[in-house]
Amino acid sequence: MSHKPAFIFDFGGVLLEWNPRHLYRKLFNGDDAAMEQFLSEVDFSNWNNEQDRGRSFEQAVGELSARFPHYASMIKAYDERWEESISGPIQPVVDILQALKEKGYALYGLTNWSQEKFELVQHKYPFFGLFETILVSGAVQMIKPDPRIFGLLLEKMERDPEECIFIDDSLKNIATAKTLGFIPIHYQSPQQLTAELERNGIAL
Repeated sequence: MSHKPAFIFDFGGVLLEWNPRHLYRKLFNGDDAAMEQFLSEVDFSNWNNEQDRGRSFEQAVGELSARFPHYASMIKAYDERWEESISGPIQPVVDILQALKEKGYALYGLTNWSQEKFELVQHKYPFFGLFETILVSGAVQMIKPDPRIFGLLLEKMERDPEECIFIDDSLKNIATAKTLGFIPIHYQSPQQLTAELERNGIAL
């Protein structure tokens, strides 16, 4: 590698503790079975992916509520109380991010996230300010693991994939990154991430 590698971080599950269950556990009064039944019945994950791909929450809530009128209030709550799906930063990884920045590494973000919801929290967490560029899927209407979103980020970075360490908690995204020539790290815990970085010759 001719110069220092760049780092590309995923956000949800790596730097931020995001899970719709943080909100829905409250709404279902701790009845996990009922909560899981709801999430499965409305196919929450695939529904939410479309907001990450750029669909507006207004449209999404309207369409899903029409299909599941008995869950309309639960569906609407995800739009209105969305911030409660984030319980906070994963501080040990934020510390790693800070250490990389202090050592002069270039940091980039590549996240599957609704643009309208990302804007709600972008200024709430100071670590977002450490990134040179953040590519939000909702803004470009493509989501990982689509190879095109990786290509778009490389264009913005003016880097080759071989110069980039890509950190994500999704195996699908890691598999695509590997195919495209990135140096992938499948994030599982802060300790494991530190060990993987050391294995790549990056001591913090």
